[in-house]
Amino acid sequence: MSDPANAPKRTDWQLFRALLPYARPHAWLYAIAVLCAPVSASLVVAQPWLLKQVIDEHIIPGDLDGLQRTALMFLVVVVAGFIAEALYTLALSYAAMQTITGLRKDVYAHSLKMARSYHDRVPTGRLLTRATSDIEALGETLTAGAVTILLDVMLVVGVLVAMFTLDAKLTGALLFMAPPLAIIIEVIRRIMRKLFLRVRTSLAELNAFLAERLNGIRVVQLHSDEDRTLAAFDERLSTFRNATIQTNVWDAMLFAIVDGLSSVSVAMLLWYASGGALDDIVTAGLLAAFIEYISKLFQPIREFSQKVAVIQRAFSALEKIYGLLDHKELIASGDTTLEGHTGALTLTNVSFAYGDGPDVLHNINLVVQPGEVVALVGRTGSGKSTIGKLLTRAYQGYRGSICLGEHELTDLNLGDIRTTVGTVLQDVQLFPGEVRFNLALGADLSDEALQTAIDQVHATEAVERLGGLGGRIENGGRNLSVGEGQLLAFARTMAHDAPIVILDEATASVDTLTEARIQQATQAILDRKTVLVVAHRLSTVMTADRIAVLDQGRIVEIGSHQSLLAKNGAYADLFHTQFEHGSPQKAKH
Repeated sequence: MSDPANAPKRTDWQLFRALLPYARPHAWLYAIAVLCAPVSASLVVAQPWLLKQVIDEHIIPGDLDGLQRTALMFLVVVVAGFIAEALYTLALSYAAMQTITGLRKDVYAHSLKMARSYHDRVPTGRLLTRATSDIEALGETLTAGAVTILLDVMLVVGVLVAMFTLDAKLTGALLFMAPPLAIIIEVIRRIMRKLFLRVRTSLAELNAFLAERLNGIRVVQLHSDEDRTLAAFDERLSTFRNATIQTNVWDAMLFAIVDGLSSVSVAMLLWYASGGALDDIVTAGLLAAFIEYISKLFQPIREFSQKVAVIQRAFSALEKIYGLLDHKELIASGDTTLEGHTGALTLTNVSFAYGDGPDVLHNINLVVQPGEVVALVGRTGSGKSTIGKLLTRAYQGYRGSICLGEHELTDLNLGDIRTTVGTVLQDVQLFPGEVRFNLALGADLSDEALQTAIDQVHATEAVERLGGLGGRIENGGRNLSVGEGQLLAFARTMAHDAPIVILDEATASVDTLTEARIQQATQAILDRKTVLVVAHRLSTVMTADRIAVLDQGRIVEIGSHQSLLAKNGAYADLFHTQFEHGSPQKAKH
């Protein structure tokens, strides 16, 4: 299994090329920008040339008529240049935003498709950083940094051509500073690239820590762990802060160097032009034009020094983003469509290990008939929940065979599997929003179907208290009791009408009355569904048609409640140690 941290690094050019598929649908906008760029650059370059004409040919000779015509031409050039640059920037900015929107959607979609094993390892905060902060860093570059690079290059080339045309000797003297400037920019660019990678990594770790501790705030507060948590947060914050400060220092240094060289160039021009050797070729207009050209030459270079920081931040973000997109820890979907499934389920010699760890399931053999309720029991770590996870294809890599009806699980379409096998977990996940949304989750289910599911699981009272299907559930289901939340989770599964239902310790955290309601709902659907129960509660186990007892990943006993008790084996031991104490059903023993 590949690791994003050990994935081969891409060069800046490879990272840029990886963006092209996202930019291609907006090629017409980029084309507009490409057409506007040379027009804008030409009009900007023409302005100092016209300034020279104004001074040398009209102001000094006193030609007022020519001055008015040239001044009007200068105004037209300035306005036209503004319009061309505005069109260039607007087209490229809009195209850039559309480009990163497509990339953001792919990052989120890819995260949703990643296998459960990936989400087990990678903190949620790190994925949030990829989909938010890293994308924003890229967006900043495309809309405020890289979008003007093409125009800047054309402007620099145009200015140099104009300067050589006016006076090649004077221009050549000024270009002595070009090689050291290029070396300085390249050295600082490489330093900042490394620093920005450190910034993105430390920010991801900071967000991951923050998300973990805020999700577990109750544990932090109950154990008075605020000070230690804050100290650990400050340690990660310091790493991020120090890396950010270093990038700002190098950014400021580069800007100061370029800005200083601009002033030095003007000073050299004035000094050089004042020498006797140039008295016969330097006019006031030429000098004014050169000063203006130097300003226009160093303006994009000065801005480029800032864009270096933005661009390096973007390439660092892209490297992290493609580290995620290149990581293909996905659940492979088969091509076979599952139709008319009745709920039959067969496991043959199934073994499984999480990652590179030891096997947690060993040669599991189990046949579940349509409409049958089978309970999986055993001590913690015996492999009960793992079987349920494999049935929903939360994990892949099992050995042996798992069949839904006559079809091997790995051959089936992933979407069909998850609409066929419904699951109710002990840890209920409810989203802020209407009850209707939390039950349907975007599926096209009528209110009548939702209400039927609510009635089946006896959740009517809880839903009415919230205000019906349009009632709002608060963040984390805070306005519901644990039992009510569990009933809604059960109603969600019933609403989607899956032929197979897995109850993964779904009654472990509810009170006796709520458990009784869920048990009634389970009994009501036995005629048309297959129910696989992973449970510790006695009432759920005792009403199952068969009970499979797991020990260290193996099925050691299977049979009905009474037959297993009569064997006085593993199930009887579990019954006496876990189930019998305080159970209202113990009189049946």
